[in-house]
Amino acid sequence: MSKQFDLVVIGAGPGGYIAAIRAAQLGMQVACIDAWSNAAGGAAPGGTCTNVGCIPSKALLQSSEHFDHATHHFAEHGISTGSVKMDVAKMIERKDGVVKQNNDGILYLFKKNKVSFFHGKGSFVKAVEGGYEIKVEGKAEETLVGKQVVVATGSSARALPGIEFDEVNVLSNDGALRIGAVPKRLGVIGSGVIGLEMGSVWRRLGAEVTILEGMPTFMPAADQSVAKEAQKVFTKQGLKIELGVKIGEIKTAKKGRNTEVSIAYSNAKGEEQLLTVDKLIVSIGRVPNTNGLNPDAVGLQLDERGAIVVDADCKTNLPGVWAVGDVVRGPMLAHKAEEEGVAVAERIAGQHGHVNFNTIPWVIYTSPEIAWVGKTEQQLKADGIEYKAGQFPFLANGRARALGDTTGFVKFLADAKTDEILGVHIIGPMASELISEAVVAMEFRASAEDIARICHAHPSLSEATKEAALAVDKRTLNF
Repeated sequence: MSKQFDLVVIGAGPGGYIAAIRAAQLGMQVACIDAWSNAAGGAAPGGTCTNVGCIPSKALLQSSEHFDHATHHFAEHGISTGSVKMDVAKMIERKDGVVKQNNDGILYLFKKNKVSFFHGKGSFVKAVEGGYEIKVEGKAEETLVGKQVVVATGSSARALPGIEFDEVNVLSNDGALRIGAVPKRLGVIGSGVIGLEMGSVWRRLGAEVTILEGMPTFMPAADQSVAKEAQKVFTKQGLKIELGVKIGEIKTAKKGRNTEVSIAYSNAKGEEQLLTVDKLIVSIGRVPNTNGLNPDAVGLQLDERGAIVVDADCKTNLPGVWAVGDVVRGPMLAHKAEEEGVAVAERIAGQHGHVNFNTIPWVIYTSPEIAWVGKTEQQLKADGIEYKAGQFPFLANGRARALGDTTGFVKFLADAKTDEILGVHIIGPMASELISEAVVAMEFRASAEDIARICHAHPSLSEATKEAALAVDKRTLNF
């Protein structure tokens, strides 16, 4: 006999588990289905973000940053460490522990909020009176009926045509987080978030890292003043970045006890090149994950990319069926999925959920960190919008000097007539935290003058935000 619920959520990534919790808070009987398993076969909710994305990558970035500081920067502070070694196995073990803490935290939140959790793969069976029948394939098969359904099945790494991920030598983000020893030579195809972050981890630990990017410009989605600064800094750190390349044949071959990966490509000049590495990370984007969902059983509409078609409110073509996160249009960001999850739960409850795509922040957790919200300068020019720009370097910030990290700057873009903030772009220490002030300001349609008039603590990195706002009116105080 099927189990009846007001809402069934398929997927327990950031969009799914948050939607389930918010719906339960609003008084609904909620089930959440998720297939992720840990090494022991137990439930591992949290999706790509928790298991092979945001959380484990930040754990490795933190470990590698500590190592980098110990080997290159402690001496500046008068700290003598002697010989410093990295135990990669211990680093991976710590990362796995951080992931498990997050998995267990979500299971606790389900219990706390009385969300019924089902460990297995969820798929549509048919529309029934008053809702939809959903099958759960796990250790035991279950049948659920939901009056409403939220699909939050996330995304999967996109493979290059002709070579699949083996997660040993040719790696997606999953395999990149499980490398057992520092590779001498690491290749990365794609200079997106995953490629830059994982390249940074292994570069800090001693790998020779080469990034091959097909686009002619570095980080084209970012403001180009930030992108140029980032490319300069990353190159100085030792990342070799080649732009405008065209990838050819990729081969794996045994060499003694090891396996090498060779990548044939042509560079920006059209010259044929060959790169040989010990490990290759392919980071060329992600694809919506609808495999096994069985959308045809109920007539759920997908687009040409395999994404679920939704309207501005995340409604699908089917009454009572919604979709959020990476499996629908928009940026594939965990926090975007969370906001959509909350909004959909509230809409189902008859409230007015809110998601503002114009104020979703973007962050790259390299060193220096990179973060932005709103329009870039090139977008404003393309749209014909008159604007003013203000910029302030961390070199002139007292807290950054004390930290020993003065790389980068904060940049404000404001409407030339109204002074409303149109975009804020940061490259430098703790950019991921600093960007939140800009998000709040833009959400309330603040002006650059508003930020310039707010008292910021001294000494703090956030003073660079205030000074950049002052720079819009050409009246910085410390530069």
